[in-house]
Order: sequence, then structure tokens, then C-alpha cells
Amino acid sequence: MPEQPTGHIVIVGAGFGGLRAARALAGKPVRVTLIDRNNFHLFQPLLYQVATAGIAPDEIAYPVRAILRRQKNLTFRMAEVQRVDRHGRRLITDQGEIPYDALILAVGSQSNFFGLDSVARNALGLKSLQDAETIRNHLLCMFEAALQETDEAACQALLTFVVAGGGPSGVETAGAVAELTRMLLKSDYRELKAGVRVILLEGTRRILNHLDPELSARAEQALTEKGVEVRLGAFVEGFDGSRVFLKDAQPIPAHTLIWAAGVRSAEVVDSLGGLQGSQNRVRVNPDLSLPDDPRVFVIGDAAYLENGGGTPLPMVAPVAMQQGTLAAENALARLSGAETAAFVYRDPGSLATIGRNQAVAQIGRLKFHGFLAWAVWLVVHLMQLVGFRNRLVVLINWAWDYLFYERAVRLITPER
Repeated sequence: MPEQPTGHIVIVGAGFGGLRAARALAGKPVRVTLIDRNNFHLFQPLLYQVATAGIAPDEIAYPVRAILRRQKNLTFRMAEVQRVDRHGRRLITDQGEIPYDALILAVGSQSNFFGLDSVARNALGLKSLQDAETIRNHLLCMFEAALQETDEAACQALLTFVVAGGGPSGVETAGAVAELTRMLLKSDYRELKAGVRVILLEGTRRILNHLDPELSARAEQALTEKGVEVRLGAFVEGFDGSRVFLKDAQPIPAHTLIWAAGVRSAEVVDSLGGLQGSQNRVRVNPDLSLPDDPRVFVIGDAAYLENGGGTPLPMVAPVAMQQGTLAAENALARLSGAETAAFVYRDPGSLATIGRNQAVAQIGRLKFHGFLAWAVWLVVHLMQLVGFRNRLVVLINWAWDYLFYERAVRLITPER
């Protein structure tokens, strides 16, 4: 006879960490409920390609129920978690209350505008499928508007695209925007006389500052070769929809600001009431549980845990996935009265692409760039996509774009 369930584990978030936790509990003697406000798992590392018309939204999303349909001990609920009632061991959602015996919060992150209200109102974030489609529509609409504009300066402002943030998301987005806009000028908008400007703003002294300085320099050079203006030590102070205001520098006339300059943990973790570190991440014990509540585990971007060097673990997918597996094991151990284990991060390395034939990679002591790094980036991201159909379609789109310089999804669609 199968073992009887020993309790109810609730997982919030169907991202990398939440899915990994759910899968780790397959076949275990426990009831599992997975909650997410969307009914799909989103492969966020390729959002920028949806935003720049490279692939369609449904190619990087996959229904959660289809992913976990064979997991008999799991139930999926589409709901928005509003707060956590730790005293009553329940979640308050827009679909009612959900009790738990152990809780794994894998709620991810959201854009952090650092109190810049005008930026929050007018800039374009890139954290969801809706964000990506909005950016794609906006970029294409800027070209359409530029065709109708007779004033040269106003036309240039429409065709100036600013990306804030020199981390992987900002670098990849800036490179993709540069390639898209150059292709649009050559193919779809040949009558436009004004040139396109793509500007990447980074507040520190180098882009991709989590990588070796040599790789940062290589990435900056590759961006420059693609026509991206890289400005270091540039801090955004505001954006009114037509001008980007910088600290100690002249404003940039532009109707586009894509914000990739910072994230913070999802706001739902604020209801936990515990200590929070940088980026509003919740401080957790080495076993990923809350210091004052051993049955609540926080993982991924929402968790603050330092590595051996005293710096917080990075907000990247490998951390979330590894923590998801351990959190599931520790939640089971907690319910059965067994000892829990401490989290040890195994860094698989870092990759960032700058567009066609250009990427940088750092895997342990191995550092490389150019076509080889780009090929590795392609394979890694393709294999991490959920669903054979998605992998096949994305591969075909990438091959088509590479061979014919033709972006597949140059559509302006109605806003939802």
C-alpha cells in the first residue's frame, strides 16, 4: 500500500525554483499544492527576445498543468497570493484561503525603481510576457511614428532607445534592440532618413560587473561594434516619457526607456514580517527556513543568503533551482521530525549574449567569448526550455533569423 500523506506542502510560484521543488516532491507521502497567478511556467531569460520580435510569447511559456500532469500528489491552483498568515498557517489569496503544514515561497522578483516615481510611471519593465509584448509594440510603434514626423529632432527622439542597467538583462536587451532596429531600417522602413540610437546606461564603472573585467571589456566592445552607445557611471534620475534625466549630465531626448537597472523581491514577502536584506530579500537560515518559523522556506530571488565570502547569492535561475530541490527535501524532513540540511551553491558559471555570434562565458576558471560562447549560450538556453515543441520552434526561429536576418514576430498587437 502507498504511504499515507504526512502533511500538506504548499509552493507559491511556478518559476524555476517552484517547479524544481514540486518535481522533487513527486511520489513522496505528502499532499502538494502549487500556486501561481499564471497558469504557465515562463522562461524569463528569453523574455528580451519576445520584446525584440525574435520569438513569440507562447514559445517561452508552457502550461503548468501539462508539465506536472503525471504527478499524482500535486494540485495546481491559479491564484494571486496577497499575504501570508504565519500565525494561522494559511495563505490569503484572491481565490480564498489555503492552509499549509509547510510552505515554500518561490515568488521571484519584480522591478525596483528605487523610488523614482517618474521612471516607474513611464519606463518599460521586462518581467512578464505582457511587459515583453508591450516593449515589442512600443518599439515598432516608434518606427511608425517616426515615418509621420517631419521635425528632424523629434524624429531622432522617437528613434532613440535607452536601456538602463548593465547586467545580463540590460546587455542582452541592448544588443537585441540594436540588431532589431538595424534590420527594420534596412527592410521595413527604408524611407526613414534618421539614424537609430541605442544607448546602454550603467551606473558602475563596467558592464557585467559580476564577470571577470576582461569579459566585461569584451562585452562592451561587442556592443559598441553593434552600434550601442555604452555610458558608464550614468545614473538615471527621472523619465517623463520624452526625456531621460541623468545625474550630472544632459538629458537624453528619447521616448523609450527600458528598465533593467534593478530588481527587488516580490512584495508578498513583505507580509512575512521577518528581517530583510538588500533588495528586500528575506533573510533565511542556512536550511532556507525563516529564523522564527521553521516551517516556512523562502528560495530564489526572494531569499537572502550569503555565500562563504559574505556576499549574497546572486538572483539567478541556477540558485533558485538548486534551492528548490533542497527546500522540498527540508520541508519533508521538517514534517517528519528529521534533521534539515544546509544549502551549498554549486555555481555552473555565467553566460551573457550580445547578439549574433557574440557572447561571453565564465565557467569556473574558464573564460571565453565570441562565437564559441554564443554557441554554448544557444545550447544551454534551448535545452532549458520546457517542452519539445517550444525547443523546436525556437530553434527554427533562431536558424531563420541567423540565415536570413529576418525577425519572425514583427507584429503590433492590441494591448490586453
